[in-house]
Amino acid sequence: MDDRQKALSLIGLATKAGKTASGEFSTEKAVKSGRACLVVVSEEASGNTRKMFADMCTYYRVPFCVFGRKDELGSVCGKEMRASLAILDEGLAGAVVKQMNRIGGSKYENQ
Repeated sequence: MDDRQKALSLIGLATKAGKTASGEFSTEKAVKSGRACLVVVSEEASGNTRKMFADMCTYYRVPFCVFGRKDELGSVCGKEMRASLAILDEGLAGAVVKQMNRIGGSKYENQ
């Protein structure tokens, strides 16, 4: 299993544990309520969506990364397509960040 697949598996694990909020509205709510430990935005998300979450995460000091296709993020969340999700558990968020740093191309931004 490559690092990219491991990162997706960890996101799936977080979802099964009930530690993710997926979809734009839920992700935004998790960030603003202080529950988000990491925000993941799809590589296919629009420029506006990316900018909105990048700015929001900077303001609320939440780590932010651009990673995965919408269908990949959706399938690990048990949904069809997802442009964004928040990981609500610090340990799982840290594990995902570790994998993203190994990949290198994930455009991970730590605040």
